[in-house]
Amino acid sequence: MRKMVRPNGLDRQSFLDAFMRLKRGSVTRRDFLSITGLGAATAVLAGAPKQASATNTGLGRKVTLATWPNYHDPQTFENFTRIFGVEVDVSIIGSNEGTMRALEMGPGWDIIVPTQYAIGPYVDRDMLQPLDLSLIPNFDAAAHAKRHLKPAIIDSALYAVPKNAGTTGIAYNTNHLSPVSSWRGFFDIAVNEASGRVIAHDYQLTTIGGALRALGHGFNSCDPAELEAAEKLLMMVKPHLHSIDSDYQPAMRAGEAWLTMCWSNDAFQLTQDHDDIGFSLGTDGGEIWTDFFAIPTKALNRRGAYALINHLMDPQTAAREHICSGGTVVDSRVMAFLPEEIIANAVTNPDEAALTPLEFGIARVMTDPIRADIMNRFRSAGG
Repeated sequence: MRKMVRPNGLDRQSFLDAFMRLKRGSVTRRDFLSITGLGAATAVLAGAPKQASATNTGLGRKVTLATWPNYHDPQTFENFTRIFGVEVDVSIIGSNEGTMRALEMGPGWDIIVPTQYAIGPYVDRDMLQPLDLSLIPNFDAAAHAKRHLKPAIIDSALYAVPKNAGTTGIAYNTNHLSPVSSWRGFFDIAVNEASGRVIAHDYQLTTIGGALRALGHGFNSCDPAELEAAEKLLMMVKPHLHSIDSDYQPAMRAGEAWLTMCWSNDAFQLTQDHDDIGFSLGTDGGEIWTDFFAIPTKALNRRGAYALINHLMDPQTAAREHICSGGTVVDSRVMAFLPEEIIANAVTNPDEAALTPLEFGIARVMTDPIRADIMNRFRSAGG
């Protein structure tokens, strides 16, 4: 690997932020090169590996993937391209609702990464195709617990394969804040000592869900009166926010934000890299989730999509993904390839007592019009 050379005109912190986002998968290499002004990938990595012919493999020249921020090891896709000659074009999403809206407007992507509660609504709208498991030989259903497979099985057909699981909690900067252990505490601190340094997800499930739990209501509530109370709480905190953003790592790393709603895979990355960032699951509740790989009905390169999913289902590849992203393992075969410090990490693998108050998101929440309207008003309200 060649030494990285920082281009003229870009300060060191901005360059490091951009490089970290590339490393974690928040931006594609093409975007990284554009942001930093580097004209060729060889400024970051040694010359591109020899690629197979896409024509010979029959997998097309490009596979498009819509996935969450900071969710993959870029080397995974580079290896796929080297083996199959197929480029992986990564788009970053911030919510399941946003992905659904994009798919309603056009062909969209070849692969998406829905959370368990979103699979049913996608299938109801004929937006996902049942998977042909003969094209995913690396997937082993017997290696997955039923709780992770069940949401993807509809009318005896499997519509998605699990990527990893995780939780949604609270990340905080310990140089400025005491540990934040509840959603009630999150909102109280947001309007006081963390004012101006707080990030809420651009995702109604977790943002509204956190407000509901802070008020003692169910994470998945669609009760109009409870949602009205949650909206009042969110509007009270809105002037104190740094931003509404599902890609919050850069601001937390730079110290611009001190407090954020945080998925556990992000928390793993942040706490591994920064001793001054802590993470808590709300003692008053919150979310537990499983994410999947699925192929939209309108996918343009289905063969390429199957090949990439099969590549990602290889246990050794999945292990490298877990080591980079910090997701909770759902494929028991992967454990053999993980170092003990990953297996023992409390962020990635919390104990049962911490998981007990948490809830899985439910399908109704994704399409509830009241929750959608509240989130739209929250986004557009003046800060």
